[in-house]
Amino acid sequence: MKRRTFLGVAAGAAVSAIAKPALAQPTKLLKFIPESDVAIVDPVWTTATVTRNHGYLVFDTLYGQNAAYGFEPQMVAGHTVEDDGKLWRLTLREGLRFHDGEPVRAQDVVPSIRRFSARDAFGRALMDATDELSAESDRVVKFRLKRPFPLLPAALGKTGTSMPCIMPERFAVTDPNKQVTEMIGSGPFRFRADERVPGALTVYERFADYVPRADGSATFTAGPKHAHFERIEWHIIPDPQTAANALSNGEIDWWQNPTPDLQAALKGKPGLKLEGLDPAGGIGCLRFNALHPPFDNPAIRRALLGAIDQSECMTAVAGDERSLWKDHVGVFSPDTPMATTAGTERLVGKRDFAAVKRALAEAGYKGERVVLLDPTDYPSTHALAAVAADALQKSGMNVELVSTDWGTVVQRRASRQPVDKGGWSIFLTYLNGTNNFDPASQLGIRGNGDKAWFGWPTSPRLEELRLDWFAAKDVAAQKAICAEIQKQFFIDVPYIPLGAYYEKTAYRGITGMRIGFAQFYDVRPL
Repeated sequence: MKRRTFLGVAAGAAVSAIAKPALAQPTKLLKFIPESDVAIVDPVWTTATVTRNHGYLVFDTLYGQNAAYGFEPQMVAGHTVEDDGKLWRLTLREGLRFHDGEPVRAQDVVPSIRRFSARDAFGRALMDATDELSAESDRVVKFRLKRPFPLLPAALGKTGTSMPCIMPERFAVTDPNKQVTEMIGSGPFRFRADERVPGALTVYERFADYVPRADGSATFTAGPKHAHFERIEWHIIPDPQTAANALSNGEIDWWQNPTPDLQAALKGKPGLKLEGLDPAGGIGCLRFNALHPPFDNPAIRRALLGAIDQSECMTAVAGDERSLWKDHVGVFSPDTPMATTAGTERLVGKRDFAAVKRALAEAGYKGERVVLLDPTDYPSTHALAAVAADALQKSGMNVELVSTDWGTVVQRRASRQPVDKGGWSIFLTYLNGTNNFDPASQLGIRGNGDKAWFGWPTSPRLEELRLDWFAAKDVAAQKAICAEIQKQFFIDVPYIPLGAYYEKTAYRGITGMRIGFAQFYDVRPL
């Protein structure tokens, strides 16, 4: 028996029938300090969150995520579902245009989905369930599925990295393993490549032909997106004190991530506000390279669980201000439905480095060089690197700390070469926001070898459990499977969770920030 539904179109007609006041003319300029420079501009190729943030200025997504973490039509007017959930038709909104003036067509959407899915764990799960993906017409995208996949809107509207952005066909057909360097999107802002100064400045300008939705929640990445500034400038200021001074003096409007040691001083500045944007926080991550010694050996990775104390890691990042961090953190965001603390007790408390040395020797560690990448321009990650390097050295490992900028880390972590040929052993980062809500988007737990996130671990059992989660009949079953995933995670140890950190953002003279991460539509002068 067939079932047919249609979502997302009726509300637009209702809203359009109501007279709306004219929007105020956009203000000229917003100056912003991002978390780092945008070393890579392709938000599909990399999982760097700064590139995801850049992507949401330039590109749009088929679905948006609202403040309740549900998904709503964004580039699509709506969709139909037939054949007991195995046939989906997605209809694009009218009036969508790329920055080069060309209309957005289903023929652009199909290769964009394919390219994104080749790089993203959630997207790959959708494509594994897909028998046919095609452009049925210029405005209709058709999915014929092998089996029902009710999470289709979530896969195509996910807010974690990588971004499910829609590119023109000529760019979307690019090999997923090759970066796209020309940024032509259909989002609210254009990328001004001609004004980019690597390491110093990135510029965006309002796209006058962007047509916001007429309906929707206008929260997180969903609903109408109105650009209130003609120009957005990202100023790269690695030194926190210089950034704080620029914000305090009115030279900068918004600083994405003020360091915890400066937050107390910033709170006292007239007209300056400090608040959290992402209630999900970010989980610190010590990621191993599982391709080469010594961390191709899971027993060596397991031995290091005894070397890392989450409380020490988070104290190094945010001090004693417990509102900014949590320990006893596993692979899923604390206080979300799939979260469990099973096994996390081994990551909290006094460390016994002599015992870790013995465990490493028993596991077969032979003094191999460990190259640990330290991004000095990310204070919160730099602090993790310092703690990790110290813990590994106390455990008897031969650690080489390579201090560099985040852009270089992003480039180098893509290398699959051994350390003597420019490779790496460990990098530190954060797995942020909704990426950590469930196994669909949690890229760090994948055990699919060459197709896994940087580090490329192989774990057939983690992959089996992830498939079981997709097939689970209810939330209770999903939660039980997530507990099993975490148990297996601590056997395979593709990375070590270092605690959850909840960053603040600081700004003055503006309002309208959406939750989740730094987004620039709806931001407007007070």
